[in-house]
Amino acid sequence: MPKKKQDSPDFEQSFQQLEQTVAALEKGGLSLAQATALYAEGMRLARLCGQRLDEAELKITELQASYASSAASPDDVPEDEDEDEDA
Repeated sequence: MPKKKQDSPDFEQSFQQLEQTVAALEKGGLSLAQATALYAEGMRLARLCGQRLDEAELKITELQASYASSAASPDDVPEDEDEDEDA
């Protein structure tokens, strides 16, 4: 299995951490310094999640393009096979 870039956390881990960060900020009771640090961490995690989603979208787009170019068109199917499907 290929290693991820610089062993960075996967999407699920990053998203869970982001949810926890948002919950802590929403709960309140933090000093300005703590809130600012959490906000910065939340922005970093949001950016990381966005990058992971972009990577997944690109991979899906590439797979779809690869499949579309390699899929047989209806004209490529021999006539006897086409008739078997109707039976």
